[in-house]
Amino acid sequence: MIVVRSEVTVGKTGKTTTESRFYLSSLLPDERTAENWHALIRGHWAGVEIRNHWRRDAVWGEDGSRTRRPTALANLALIRSALLVLLAEHHPAGSLPALTESFARQPAAALRLLRAR
Repeated sequence: MIVVRSEVTVGKTGKTTTESRFYLSSLLPDERTAENWHALIRGHWAGVEIRNHWRRDAVWGEDGSRTRRPTALANLALIRSALLVLLAEHHPAGSLPALTESFARQPAAALRLLRAR
C-alpha cells in the first residue's frame, strides 16, 4: 500500500489541512522511488481527466448543467457513462465530437445504436 500525504493551506483563511490518500499496487513500495510513485499516480489521474472528464465536459457540457437536483445529475451521468461504453464498443476508432455531430444529423443512427445492445 502506498500512502500519499498532502498539505493544503486555504489562502483566505490561512487554515491548513492534511489529507492522506491510499493506493494499492501489486508492486512493493520499495520497488520504486518516491518520485516514481508520484509520477505514476499523477499520470494515472491525468489520464482519467483526459479519457473521461474532458470528454464528458468539453463534448457534452456536463459541468454546464443548470440543474442542481442530485437525482437528475446522477441519472444524466449514468446515461453519459452508458453512451461512452456503447460508442467505444460500436465505434472504437471514432472521435467523440465527430460521432456526436453525426448522430445529431442522423438521429435514426443514434436510435439504432441504443437498440444494438
